[in-house]
Amino acid sequence: MQRLLYLKKVWTAVIPVREYENMMEKTFIHRLLALFPNAIAHKLLLMWMFVLAFWVISFSLKDHTKFLFSLRNSISLNHWNMFRNSTYLEAPPNPEISPTETELRIKRIMEKLDQLVPPRPFTTVSSTTSATHSRATVLSPRDTYCRGDRLDVLLEMRDHLGRRKEYGGDFLRARIFSPGLKAGASGKVTDFNNGTYLVSFTLFWEGQVSLSVLLIHPSEGVSALWRARNQGYDRVNFTGQFANGPSRVLSKCGLTLHTSAELCEYLDDRDQEAFYCLKPPRVPCEALTHVTTRSANISYIRQKEWALFHRSNVGVEMMKNFASIEVLACGKSKNIEAKCRLGMKSPFPSGYTVKRKWIAAFCKQIELNETKTINDCLKRKLIYLMGDSTLRQWIQYLPKMVKTLKDFDLHGVGPFKTHMLLDAERHTLIQWKKHGHPFVTQSLFSVKDDNYIPREIDRIAGDKDTAIVITLGQHLRPFPIKIFIRRAINVQKAIERLFLRSPETKVILKTENTRRMFDNAEMFSDFHGYIQNLIMRDIFMDLNVGIIDAWDMTIADSTNNIHPPDYVIENQINMFLNYIC
Repeated sequence: MQRLLYLKKVWTAVIPVREYENMMEKTFIHRLLALFPNAIAHKLLLMWMFVLAFWVISFSLKDHTKFLFSLRNSISLNHWNMFRNSTYLEAPPNPEISPTETELRIKRIMEKLDQLVPPRPFTTVSSTTSATHSRATVLSPRDTYCRGDRLDVLLEMRDHLGRRKEYGGDFLRARIFSPGLKAGASGKVTDFNNGTYLVSFTLFWEGQVSLSVLLIHPSEGVSALWRARNQGYDRVNFTGQFANGPSRVLSKCGLTLHTSAELCEYLDDRDQEAFYCLKPPRVPCEALTHVTTRSANISYIRQKEWALFHRSNVGVEMMKNFASIEVLACGKSKNIEAKCRLGMKSPFPSGYTVKRKWIAAFCKQIELNETKTINDCLKRKLIYLMGDSTLRQWIQYLPKMVKTLKDFDLHGVGPFKTHMLLDAERHTLIQWKKHGHPFVTQSLFSVKDDNYIPREIDRIAGDKDTAIVITLGQHLRPFPIKIFIRRAINVQKAIERLFLRSPETKVILKTENTRRMFDNAEMFSDFHGYIQNLIMRDIFMDLNVGIIDAWDMTIADSTNNIHPPDYVIENQINMFLNYIC
């Protein structure tokens, strides 16, 4: 009898109606049950009625796939808009009532980030941090230093009127360098959150060494970038190309679309990833073949805040009046014995360059500069490169290092097609494939075999001769940070699944490269990359993976280019080979 009452409640909850209609419905049910006095018949009848009601509801919707998807978890990317009306809304709709583990992790990370980047007052540029008026002091200065010593610099920040700053949050970049040696290394910045900073340099090499601290963005600019980033999805316009017989049909696409028009929904319900296009008339959704993007020229930076991102206020040197220091050998020579291996914690700085060669500071590298040595390392290896064009540089440079690697044409078109290198004699395969949406480029790229990185990892069997390299971030900078956090968590889960079935598979993460300081700051500032770097390290810290710190490498070499020169790519590949050989 309790089962009957439960089914009656379920039935009456399936289709909410007005109270009068509910009462009439109950009367109808009681009369209907009276026709079937047997208890078993009651159960069968009510179960049949429940199934019928479910079927009618789902197929009466305009698009029944939307209904089915709404029963599962949905992406809950908080999207607020205090400064302009947007045609976009939270993506996708129908957030789950009970937060999933992923949602709770995203929330916790967001809370940490909001504490790291609190709102800062802004009235005029004169009240913001000024590199010219701020003071830098070398602590315990000496005439000469020894190789391996630490040199500390205290920064006291002041605004353009010379007043002391009482809070931190400025985005700084510290570096030491010796142009004659083609040497460089990053410095570590500690923010005391009261307007003072400690910049620590490790003096890795001997000779004349110059110091540099750049004020990339004042804390007020950082606060504006953080607020603006998390407000909108619509800084980038996506255009989908659908095949329609011999012709092509273009349609508006995006990570979220707010419209009453019929949509094509490209959904990954397990990982809560979504991409949408307006459905072209009389063209099936499966006919989407290519996508391209353009800047939408939409900004969430307030008009008066844009002065903070003028060229004259970005990347201003704070130590231009400081003379170089002299570093001597002093008989100090500390040799690192531990070979580079997966699972090692990568410090900051993680290394330095001398004569444009990267030298790790936490592990012993093997010099892999002979073709035979590299060939022996790559023999029988299956290597999968997953990410953006900064990893595509690897597959373009590798044939210069290893002449036996030959390009295998997979019949794609354009720079973002899947690339493959083969060495049939040594049974070596290296493949590069771009990551899934969002992918920001004006070049038309195919989505015929498009997939998110977690799905690509799930397809790999893995073994001791399989290696995966992943990079993520540059194309996600123009979008709310929750998209990046979700993607990183999904990649972490995919790696954990891979290690369950194949723990000997080697996985390496390449952090983001730095890029030009004067690119559109709202969309592409390295501040966004810095935050994403922190997130990646937090999410992947407990996994047995290797880290190639491209962020550190590109600061050390001061390349300021999303696609650094070949010698930087060679250093990245050399670090990778040290992990897998």
